[in-house]
Amino acid sequence: MQRSIALASAILLLLLSCGTAKEGMLPNGNFEIGPEPSNLKGFLLIGEDSLPYWRVMGMVEYIHSGRKPQDMVVVVPRGTHAVRLGNKATVVSHSVKVKKGSYYSLSFHAARTCAKAESLNISAPPVWGEISIQTVYASTGWDAYSWGFRAPADIVEFHIHNPGEEEDPACGPVVDGVALKRLRLPKFSGENLIRNGDFEEGPYVFPNASSGVLISPVREDAVTALPGWVVESLRPIKYIDAIRHHFAVPHGNAAVELIAGKENAISQTVRTTPGKKYILSFAVGDAGNQCKGKLMVVAFAGQESMKVPYDSQGKGGFKTATLSFTAASKKTRIVFTSEFYTMRSDDGVTFCGPVIDQITLR
Repeated sequence: MQRSIALASAILLLLLSCGTAKEGMLPNGNFEIGPEPSNLKGFLLIGEDSLPYWRVMGMVEYIHSGRKPQDMVVVVPRGTHAVRLGNKATVVSHSVKVKKGSYYSLSFHAARTCAKAESLNISAPPVWGEISIQTVYASTGWDAYSWGFRAPADIVEFHIHNPGEEEDPACGPVVDGVALKRLRLPKFSGENLIRNGDFEEGPYVFPNASSGVLISPVREDAVTALPGWVVESLRPIKYIDAIRHHFAVPHGNAAVELIAGKENAISQTVRTTPGKKYILSFAVGDAGNQCKGKLMVVAFAGQESMKVPYDSQGKGGFKTATLSFTAASKKTRIVFTSEFYTMRSDDGVTFCGPVIDQITLR
């Protein structure tokens, strides 16, 4: 009976989403509508259409929170069910209507199950990206990731693929909570040459989740999920929001947390007039997430740079800084990085670092 009600709700959701896709979970994106008993052999899904609103290719398991094959414990971040992708396995969403040429971000939770270099290929064919999930940044063992893309057509399918091949069949990434958001590209304003300097435009953030959303480096994403900016570092940055009181941010509803020290960097190239003086202003703080200690942000504007130390109590707060420079060319690259990272004092495991926000260039 409960499954029938859940299936009816998902059908209604799909009918409502037949227009251009808006922000929110894909139909059965949290995998709570499970297969028929006849489509399960233990944990293994049997048949390409065994999982409602998804197609299954290869060895895909339907995971219950707290248990999985070989008695490994899995804590599912959203609800009580998720999917595990075995060697070369893929799940494919049903068709989603989008707007061709527009920019979107796909957010999802993922966790690795073995101490292997696991990754996921995310695509809306023919565009695709690779997301590394080797490093776990949160104490829960799960991280929320985002993938930015430009819609190649008005109708797309989302493919989540495990490219790995392990000897142990119990290995393979676990995926849950797949959501979509359309991104609006910010424009230059008359007062600020920086686009999206307050980071109000970014990937979908899951309700009732306090882990933030990781945005992968540009080498992994052809399109960034943080409009206006390029994540050009070795490690992902974290997009945090204050809308649901998850984090403290210096200004507005969102900000960026540099969680991987010198392996984190975001940049933006702006048009400037050679010989003209400019002032770069920004806020540095902490996310109110028990990230205590001495933090530091390094800002670069062309040939000029400055270090901004911040003594964090982990309870939220910020300071402002300004960097003056004279443009040497018609384009100037603005870069922000962190000097080092640390761990949250309440769990000693979760990566954390300084928050940057409210960036202006005048």
